[in-house]
Amino acid sequence: MEAAVEAFAAALKKAARAADNTVTSYRRDLLAFRSFMLERAAMAGSGVEEIDVGSITADHIRSYLAELMKKNAKRATVQRRLSAIKAFFRYRETTIGEPSPARSIRSPKNERRLPSILQPDEVRRLIEASADDSKPAAIRDRAMFETLYSSGLRVGELVGLNWRDIDEELGMVMVRAGKGNKDRLVPLGEPALDALRAWRRAMPVAWEPDGAVIINLRGGRLTTRSVETILQRRLAAVGLSAGITPHGLRHCFATHMLGNGADLRSIQEMLGHASLATTQRYTHVSVNHLKEVYRRAFPRV
Repeated sequence: MEAAVEAFAAALKKAARAADNTVTSYRRDLLAFRSFMLERAAMAGSGVEEIDVGSITADHIRSYLAELMKKNAKRATVQRRLSAIKAFFRYRETTIGEPSPARSIRSPKNERRLPSILQPDEVRRLIEASADDSKPAAIRDRAMFETLYSSGLRVGELVGLNWRDIDEELGMVMVRAGKGNKDRLVPLGEPALDALRAWRRAMPVAWEPDGAVIINLRGGRLTTRSVETILQRRLAAVGLSAGITPHGLRHCFATHMLGNGADLRSIQEMLGHASLATTQRYTHVSVNHLKEVYRRAFPRV
């Protein structure tokens, strides 16, 4: 099975149908399923050292999902792993004609959870916390947070930015094909542009048009994990919720835009959502906020 998983991952990467993060995630989830099957085989005393993909049945997959649920895995995790399994067997069905044992298995329903967001004044506190700090790292962090909030970028899109992608005259940023494999142009506010200019002047290495925008102090492109760590440290420094992630700033962007009169279709374009239904989740956030305001302000509740 391991060889089959590697072949599937290589085919996905070659076809350019998925971002590198997606390929890595699929491979990891499929190898986790393989580990489960090997453990099951060992418990049965079969002595096998590798799993025959053709012997996997729908019952095996259901047992795996049940084991995940038993271990209190989040529904999103179960859904993602089943999605990887379905994609893997769909690939084999297409390439070698092997029927997919996952075809009839339904994914568990989504948990209806509203994304965590900061209020506009809290975003301002986060961004301006390092305004008086002249250290390159602080200037970079401000540029990162301004850009994430100003344009609603995914964190992977942020760290993938090159200077050539930013049009300062138009106040736009070109987000290169990532999730959904589709380029898009997104407005970039003047505060974000000012923060990026300040960072360019403070960068510890000479900047180049084709060079990375967000780098570490050694000149290498910053990782998504590093952005997450930096954000958590900054949130703690200003006494804000540690539950906010870099993706949470994207939620803030969409929610605050909607709350200030932007239409869903425009927000969909800026976020790069393929479906308007994905963008509509932010209407629930706004309604939730309105209810909270009503509860606090109306005298007869």
